[in-house]
Amino acid sequence: MKHAARMLSFVARFVVLGLAVAFVVGLVWPHTGAVLRQRLGTSAPAPAPAPTGEAAPASYADAVAKAAPSVVNIYANKLVTEQPRELYSDPVLQRIFSVPTGPARTRRQQNLGSGVIVSEDGYVLTNNHVIANADDIQLLLYDGRVAKARVIGSDDETDLAVLKVDAGNLPAIRMTDAESRPRVGDVVLAIGNPFGIGQTVTMGIVSAIGRQLNLSSLENFIQTDAAINFGNSGGALVNAHGELVGINTSLIGQAVGAEGIGFAIPVQSARDVLDQIIKTGHVVRGWIGADYGAVPVSADSGLPSAARGVVVNDVSPGGPAALAGIQQRDVLLRIGDEDILDPSDLRRHEASLKPGEAVKVSGLRYGAPFTVSVTPAQRPPSSTLQALRSNP
Repeated sequence: MKHAARMLSFVARFVVLGLAVAFVVGLVWPHTGAVLRQRLGTSAPAPAPAPTGEAAPASYADAVAKAAPSVVNIYANKLVTEQPRELYSDPVLQRIFSVPTGPARTRRQQNLGSGVIVSEDGYVLTNNHVIANADDIQLLLYDGRVAKARVIGSDDETDLAVLKVDAGNLPAIRMTDAESRPRVGDVVLAIGNPFGIGQTVTMGIVSAIGRQLNLSSLENFIQTDAAINFGNSGGALVNAHGELVGINTSLIGQAVGAEGIGFAIPVQSARDVLDQIIKTGHVVRGWIGADYGAVPVSADSGLPSAARGVVVNDVSPGGPAALAGIQQRDVLLRIGDEDILDPSDLRRHEASLKPGEAVKVSGLRYGAPFTVSVTPAQRPPSSTLQALRSNP
């Protein structure tokens, strides 16, 4: 019994001494324990780092450096003829006696804008309203050179024009593909020549996509709050990597109390116009000869709020839809092999149709399904379409 007590007392003293030594060693060399555990292979695994989102860059200078050399300043000049008239301070006398007093005079008017070099062989995209009716078009390149440009073709429907400049060492911008379409919330940069002060970069986000200011047109704008001012028209809207996502075209100004509402033509639409104009000099689109709108859904109907298809509001007499038997109040649900999502979706499908090639259109007429074959014609000019809508 005494032997067991002495043995227990010895072990206790040895443990106390070991703990004291370990305490002293820990104070003098605090990392000794971690080193021993690592050598013995008993160290605990390091905790996984907390997941973090992709940090936004502190600067977009690299994106600007890629895209800015491809953006040009456009100076479109034209001669304007004016007839001098005698002026009177009294409004009544002005209306009665304001008659020509001499020979007509001409003056040069200059329109400012921007453009984007889209190919190394000198093709430039810009807005049609920038160069419309211009007699002389001059481009100021990023490196300070001045070059004369000629119009290859234009498209009123999208307000796009293609210019050609003969110069060497032209930096073409990189355009995004269909898989890299901008999303709402993406950072974008607008590059152009506002008010003629020189190339300027503004930053914002994509506020919305698929915007239409004229519900009967082919518009499919990107909306952004990046500042777009007079002179920015035709300039580049690029993403954070310096790739072209749109052509800046218009804004809703402060005259109506708006702020930060600008619009750009998506690069996919611009690329299609560019390819057709380079190939044929003009843009050919399909037309089925019908005016349509969204399908109305009553709140208490029990149907989904996002109804598919369109309702036919009007049919042009003698047009493809009328010849195929499509009637007012028909609901169109499918064209070719594609479902119709909404009016803007059908307009895009309709424009992509090849004139003269029949396509199946199906839908509902008073709740009964029907299918017809429509042979689209070439889309008339926008002025003709407006006349048809105002006087069907």
